[in-house]
Amino acid sequence: MKQNTIAIIYDFDGTLTPKTMQEYTLLPKLGVKSKSFWDEISQEVSKTGAETMMVYMRQLLDHAKNKNIRISKDEFLKMGRDIKYYSGVEKWFTNINSYIRKISKNDVNIKHYIISAGHAEILEGISIKKYIKKIFASEYYYRGKVAVFPKIVVTDTTKTQFIFRINKGKEKLSQSINEHMPEADRPIPFDNIIYIGDGMTDVPSMALIKKSGGHSIAVFKKNNKEQIEISKNLYKAQRVDFIAPANYNQNHPLFNKTCLLLDFMVAKIRYNLQIKD
Repeated sequence: MKQNTIAIIYDFDGTLTPKTMQEYTLLPKLGVKSKSFWDEISQEVSKTGAETMMVYMRQLLDHAKNKNIRISKDEFLKMGRDIKYYSGVEKWFTNINSYIRKISKNDVNIKHYIISAGHAEILEGISIKKYIKKIFASEYYYRGKVAVFPKIVVTDTTKTQFIFRINKGKEKLSQSINEHMPEADRPIPFDNIIYIGDGMTDVPSMALIKKSGGHSIAVFKKNNKEQIEISKNLYKAQRVDFIAPANYNQNHPLFNKTCLLLDFMVAKIRYNLQIKD
């Protein structure tokens, strides 16, 4: 197999956006304050030992039901338009794609993926979706047009399933990824993958990719001491190749350092292709 594709995988909340998608969309619609909402979820998780995302998705439906608000797929889709991004995000994909074409002389392809614990239904409506090969995220089951219970729940650890799907080229959830696949047969080997995330919820994904020969990056909100400290600790623990402020514009540290990684990866791909020839 010609393994000449690079994948960049992004977390969403806090990585591409300053706030969680719920703070731009669902919570204002439901008239719920962010802190009290998450505090309520934390209390239930602590009391019952339930999985955080399951509690979160159910509580959203409870709040909607209590206020007689029906959440449909169409409503979710519209909410995607309200997402606000970090500076440079909406030009990032075009800039990175152009850079890959330039340095590889079109010998190397690049694909962008999002793996998020947030709502797939909202992410389907975001402005940057046209640049994304595939979005993996949590989803509701619908009765008619109304969300009634969680169908797919993405957690910190289950994110790694989708990394294997990208690695093996089995992106449909109906496809099993459990059978052994030789490394040489995998469309996107781990050392052709970059993961970009913002915090502790990304550790399982970062650790998997780093241990498997790939690369990861931690981003943080500028001047946010807590996020900076988390990123520094991830770097010290060798979870990430580097850390940078979440500014996605050209000629800023994140773009420049990502390009250094891409230089290395493209050179290795071109070398391996020549060896095989």
